Amino acid sequence: MNDIDKMYKLLEKEISVFSYPKTPKLLYAPIKYIMGLKAKRIRPLFLLISYNLYKKDISNVASPALAIEFFHNFTLLHDDIMDNAPLRRGSCTVHKKWDKNIAILSGDAMMIQAYKLISQVEPKYLKKVLDVFGNTANQVCEGQQFDMDFEVSNQVSLSEYIRMIQFKTAVLLAASLKIGAILADASEKDQNHLYEFGLNIGLAFQLKDDLLDVFGNKKFGKQTGGDILSNKKTFLYLKALQIADGITKQKLQDYYSTSKNSINKVNSVKSIFSQLSVDKHTVELMKSYYIKGMKHLEAVESKNKEPLIYFANKLMNRVS
Repeated sequence: MNDIDKMYKLLEKEISVFSYPKTPKLLYAPIKYIMGLKAKRIRPLFLLISYNLYKKDISNVASPALAIEFFHNFTLLHDDIMDNAPLRRGSCTVHKKWDKNIAILSGDAMMIQAYKLISQVEPKYLKKVLDVFGNTANQVCEGQQFDMDFEVSNQVSLSEYIRMIQFKTAVLLAASLKIGAILADASEKDQNHLYEFGLNIGLAFQLKDDLLDVFGNKKFGKQTGGDILSNKKTFLYLKALQIADGITKQKLQDYYSTSKNSINKVNSVKSIFSQLSVDKHTVELMKSYYIKGMKHLEAVESKNKEPLIYFANKLMNRVS
């Protein structure tokens, strides 16, 4: 779509011309590196699209959109360290390319930069935007802690998992839309409907991520079966435990209790998931969140919702 292409080009231009201090080099080079990797830029695009539902000149909100992208990439730097992930967007992760200490400090600098950028909004919007951004940032951290808690817990429920991905992934998508609506002077009603649309599409998006980690192709840009290798208790795993018989359940728990990582482990777990049709259960839940999200979008009082409809469908139907 032409409008989305224009927004994407605006973001890429803003990122490419962003001025970083020359020193210390090892603080800023990793930031420039991860920000320069090819990415979908979904979150800042959502902010621009939301603003464009009501107002034309999206260049007015380039700074808060860039703030969202800086914050998102900050979380990726730290998440990759915690997950010991070797790849991000098909390229070497920052902590592997440099080291963990550099990745931590560069991530900290990115978060600070995000707040500097978000603070550039007009004074009349500043408090409300900072409230949304700050609450969201805190929830993202809570979501990451829940995720880490799950790694050492044998009693994780499906509802707890949904809460975790809501905080870790969905709230930033939702906040991006709400901030765009706030800056465009949208009604409180529309702000809330856009937030709920983003929240539900975000949940569907993360479930698709879980699915692609196991059943996706190599173009996905991450290590295939990475969640299985790191014993992550994703929706697929938790659903499998819920519906498996005793023997199969024990097999799964045995696989997820070992630190031995191998292609055989990935293939064996994937085979169990397939036998239990966990992929179909995941798709069904994704669709339910998608439908709920689209109902909220329908309630938004704007005639220019095609870009969000396009994105929602694209996120649902992606294969990588």
